[in-house]
Amino acid sequence: MAPKVGLFSIGLAAYWPQFPGLRERLAGYADFVARQLHTLGAQVVDAGMVDAQPAAVAAAAQFIRQDVDLVVCYVTTYATSSQVLPAVQRVQRPVLILNLQPTAQLAYARTGTGEWLANCQACCVPEIACAFERCGIEFYTVTGLLGLTQPTPGAVADEVTAAHPAALAAWRQVRQWLDAVTIQRTLARSRIGFLGHTYPGMLDMYSDFTQHTGQLGLHVEVLEMDDLEDCVHSVTAQQVEAQRREALQLFQISADSPSDPLARKPDPEQLDWACRVAAGLSLLVERSQLQGLAYYHRGVAGNAYEKLGAGLILGCSLLTGRGVPCSGEGDLKNCVAMKVLDTLGAGGSYTELYALDFTEKFILMGHDGPFHPRLAQGRPILRGLGLYHGKRGQGVSVEAQVQHGPITILGLTQTRAGQLKWLAAEGWSLPGEILHIGNTNSRLRFTPQPDDDFDVAQWMNRWAAQGPTHHVALGIGHHLPTLEHLARLTRLEFVRM
Repeated sequence: MAPKVGLFSIGLAAYWPQFPGLRERLAGYADFVARQLHTLGAQVVDAGMVDAQPAAVAAAAQFIRQDVDLVVCYVTTYATSSQVLPAVQRVQRPVLILNLQPTAQLAYARTGTGEWLANCQACCVPEIACAFERCGIEFYTVTGLLGLTQPTPGAVADEVTAAHPAALAAWRQVRQWLDAVTIQRTLARSRIGFLGHTYPGMLDMYSDFTQHTGQLGLHVEVLEMDDLEDCVHSVTAQQVEAQRREALQLFQISADSPSDPLARKPDPEQLDWACRVAAGLSLLVERSQLQGLAYYHRGVAGNAYEKLGAGLILGCSLLTGRGVPCSGEGDLKNCVAMKVLDTLGAGGSYTELYALDFTEKFILMGHDGPFHPRLAQGRPILRGLGLYHGKRGQGVSVEAQVQHGPITILGLTQTRAGQLKWLAAEGWSLPGEILHIGNTNSRLRFTPQPDDDFDVAQWMNRWAAQGPTHHVALGIGHHLPTLEHLARLTRLEFVRM
């Protein structure tokens, strides 16, 4: 879901008659910025050059009419803050100020006033920042080089800076902001299903649906097991077979576990039921127009709902791999965190802390629930479980390890004051032996480099001090800068471990 960006560039109308050609030169820079934003995936609503107060009012009207997600103010030269403020004040969207200079260094001895004005982007940024702050405008600044790929006719200094570190860093920051806006936009338009109830007694996971709507904008669709039961009974043989083909393509069917008598090769009846429930889940998602699902149901005495609840793992794994993250045990907050990482293209798999390894210095993390199949190191495995520990029923579960390399975990918890709060850490998924118990589990080390020394006890204490929930979303790649931007956009606390 590409973010819609309202772009306007700023200059001063008084300069145009004084310095012929300056406006056209600066407009060329602005066109370059518009192309770059488009290349980065944004839908660009370009209001053009704002060089006087009436043009700013017109730009605001255009942004409101187009319902933009973010306003980008590109500073081409000095402009008064009074002609900038009206372009954003009524729009009520966050503002990104681009302070991008065309050249890395002025040719001082040969630079006249007109040439300097084409490079004085930094001049009015403090003034604009002051006006925005005093007027309550949410804004962020990116400073660096424009990154032109060819010189501007008539320019005195070298403007070809596409490979300069300051240009690369600036546009990397812009990309991170656009990614953060995309996540915010996605969350605000998401319908997250809540099927069944939260695992009884897990106080960390109880969630206030109104809190999520108020602070993130998403909608929670409350579902009953009756809804799922109806879908499971409504699917056709062809739909069930389609789920079977997808499962066999993505997963390896296990033999018996070498270490756990509970984890065995799935019997045909277990696999058939898991595929039927998977087809029912797909229908439920379609009927309810869901972009995520938190689920759990205990059941009793082998009744129909216990059987349904025990058959969910395969279908929820398939949905998670399709961009509909599923979080077990009724953990709505973790489903939201999974949705964030999935929107980033990082996956986002359902995970908790399993054990600390004080010898090889890593944390084993995984779960007996759904897994994002496209995150696996190798081919994920389907195992039959004679029981689900701490739960009722039996069925097919997933055993897998997250791809070796850089990873990010993201947690969403709640403060005493009732605010949602983001917790995140970057680290590494390491090769090595894992448990063969029909659960996902990965060796994770949260250090700058994979071979750095890792004090697992200290990290654990620091993490616990933040009052986390015990589930997190686990994704591939390093994404902390973008997640920090998301926290600022959502105005929620962010703790980087």
